[in-house]
Amino acid sequence: MFSLKGKTALVTGSTQGIGKEIARCFAEHGAKVYVHGSSSIEKCQRAADEIGAAAVAVANLLQDGCADKLYRQTGGVDILVLNASVQYRVPWHEITSAEFDEQMKANVKSNFELIQKYVPHMQTQKWGKIVTVGSVQQYRPHKDMAIYAATKAAQMSLVTNLAKQLAPDGITVNNIAPGVIATPRNEEVLSDVEYREKVLNAIPLGVEGDSADCAGAALLLCSDAGRYITGIDLIVDGGMHL
Repeated sequence: MFSLKGKTALVTGSTQGIGKEIARCFAEHGAKVYVHGSSSIEKCQRAADEIGAAAVAVANLLQDGCADKLYRQTGGVDILVLNASVQYRVPWHEITSAEFDEQMKANVKSNFELIQKYVPHMQTQKWGKIVTVGSVQQYRPHKDMAIYAATKAAQMSLVTNLAKQLAPDGITVNNIAPGVIATPRNEEVLSDVEYREKVLNAIPLGVEGDSADCAGAALLLCSDAGRYITGIDLIVDGGMHL
C-alpha cells in the first residue's frame, strides 16, 4: 500500500531537513528520487549518496527559467514534492522589497511554474502526486515572518484550486503544514533555551517534531495509501495550530 516502486519523484530543497528526509523515505519505499539543490551539485550528490537516491538536479528557484532547467535534468516525474522555500525573520515594517520578492518568487511563483511544467506528463499517464510543503504559519503567522506566512497561505489556496481541476486526470494535490521541526533552519533559534521553552509551551504535545514526521505524511499522500485524498492540508505540528 505504501510502496513507491516504479515511481519517479522530484523533491525540491532536498539536501537537508524536511526535504532530505522525504527523499530518503521515498527511496526506501522504492522510488527513483531526484535530490534537488539551488547551486551545489556536490552538496546534492552527497545527500543522494547518503539516502540512496538515483540522481541529482540543480536549479536556483529564484532565477527565471528554473522550471525549464529542472525539467531538462529530470524529465517527467510521477511525484512532485515542492519543499524548497525562502524565509526571512524580519519585523513586518522592516521587510525590504528584495526580501518580499524573493519569498514570493521561491515560495509561490516558482512552485506554480513547476506544477505547470510537470503536470502534462502526469496528465498523459493519468496518474500523479503533487505535495506542497506549507507551514503552521498559515494558521498562526509569526510576527517577524509576515510575508513568509502569507506565501504559505497563498500556496494553500493554489492547492485547493488545482486539486479540483486536476482530479479528473488522476492527479492529487495536497499540502503538508509542518509546525516546529528540528531542522538546520530552526537550529539557531531553538538553541536559545528561553525561546525554546516558550515555543514548546505553545505546542500541546510539548515537543518539537522531527523531519521523519513530515516524511511519513508525504509518503501517505504520494502512495496508494492516500489515493482518495486530495485538496487537503495535512497539519504536522503537534497541535500548535489549535
